[in-house]
Amino acid sequence: MNWRTGLFRPVLFFCTLLLFVPVHAAGPSRAVVSIILDDMGKTLASGRRVIALPGPVACAFLPRAAHSRELAAAAHAAGKEVMLHLPMASVDGRPLDAGAVTLDMTRTEFARAVEANLAALPYVSGVNNHMGSLLTRHPGHMLWLMQTLQRHAPIFFVDSRTTVATVARQVAQETGVPSTERNVFLDNTLDMAALDRQFDRLLLLARKRGSAVAIGHPHPQTLALLERRLPGLQREGIELVPVAGVIHFQQQEAQTWQASWSPSHKAAKN
Repeated sequence: MNWRTGLFRPVLFFCTLLLFVPVHAAGPSRAVVSIILDDMGKTLASGRRVIALPGPVACAFLPRAAHSRELAAAAHAAGKEVMLHLPMASVDGRPLDAGAVTLDMTRTEFARAVEANLAALPYVSGVNNHMGSLLTRHPGHMLWLMQTLQRHAPIFFVDSRTTVATVARQVAQETGVPSTERNVFLDNTLDMAALDRQFDRLLLLARKRGSAVAIGHPHPQTLALLERRLPGLQREGIELVPVAGVIHFQQQEAQTWQASWSPSHKAAKN
């Protein structure tokens, strides 16, 4: 074997290998993000500033906050998703907002509390947890929650992931409730450089995975960041979509992935 033959064989092997690499292995061609702003309803000024943000930023309202009903109606009129920001018990025992669900509730008490909170807000299309580092790790209570949400289908659930031990989204998937989870917290630190880093991280994850979800709060610094960065998303190849849009996108991606790795009927018979 001369040197030309020795060089040709590995090149031929590499080219053949490329034929078996899935088309989507290089990364998704479309990247979408959703942004949820929590703790809405406490003040009118910040709420109105959120509603004025460009694009379908989702608004998650505390069920019994002073201005939640008024702002939820305004958000819906502006084309924003209205979400119930459901207070849940946390491991550190912090004081709970009105309407909270707790570990010591019976199943009936739990379901009644969730139903009352849903009834307190108009136009609710989704739910996410406020705190909840204790409750979201309990499969039984999460099952009660998802069974209640099933009665309001097609309402969706977003796991805010306030603990790594959460089982909330897993239970949502098992019960057929449309769901996704938070990938980035925008504003754990309110320094503008830190906010920009978190926003950049959101875009990086979206490009890598095809979609990503961020949660922030109506702090002046967070709103200033979004007012500055959201208008430029299209130029960066990112589309801001409602949370329901991200869930639909992720479901399609999962179905495509499953189809690409499932044998055909003919192959299975062979």
